[in-house]
Amino acid sequence: MSQGNNSLKSSSSQTTVLAVVNGKGGVGKTTTAVNLAAILAEKLNVLFVDADPQGSATWWTERSETGMDFDLTEETNPKLLGKLRQISDYELIVVDTPPALRSEALKAVIISADYLVLPTPPAAMDLTALIETVRTMVMPLKTSHRVLLTKVDSRSLKETLEAQNTLLELGIPSCHAFVRQYKAHERAVLEGVPITEWKGKNAKEAQADYRRVAEELQRDWSN
Repeated sequence: MSQGNNSLKSSSSQTTVLAVVNGKGGVGKTTTAVNLAAILAEKLNVLFVDADPQGSATWWTERSETGMDFDLTEETNPKLLGKLRQISDYELIVVDTPPALRSEALKAVIISADYLVLPTPPAAMDLTALIETVRTMVMPLKTSHRVLLTKVDSRSLKETLEAQNTLLELGIPSCHAFVRQYKAHERAVLEGVPITEWKGKNAKEAQADYRRVAEELQRDWSN
């Protein structure tokens, strides 16, 4: 796989560790991890680490008839997850983490990561849980991060703007891009493909959302 101008840089090694984190389930965490990995694997050599005991990303990937463009491994051992930075065979490691706020595996990944993406729906209850994750797990470890609003209702963007403003007031960085809620995401999972390869209704819109997120993250990394 060729290395383009958008290759990511890590201050500690040639491999960048990107973890997708939320202490709450059902927020689009695995959907975000797999789709970002698939998009970034178009230009980078990517390893996907499924650290979630539920194994949703592994189940999704194994349904693929043609395979994903990234390599996949399952690992839930905190000691091994703490050594992610020592892996040098890949330009990027994407980690799908367990939805358990006080998990030792989650803590190990956050410590090892160069960058965190924290997906959450904009609803107040989800946002409150996410803010707790940032305050208790992320800020004390000083890991670079951005919140990503997911499952956004495109018919009512007021809630999304309010959520972004709330995060801004709290000094929590968030992505300008957000991910709208489409059935396309669920159907891509069932067919074992990333959203970039799904061809049904709203496929282009759903893919465009995650491409905007990937581009924004890469701009952030390059600064």
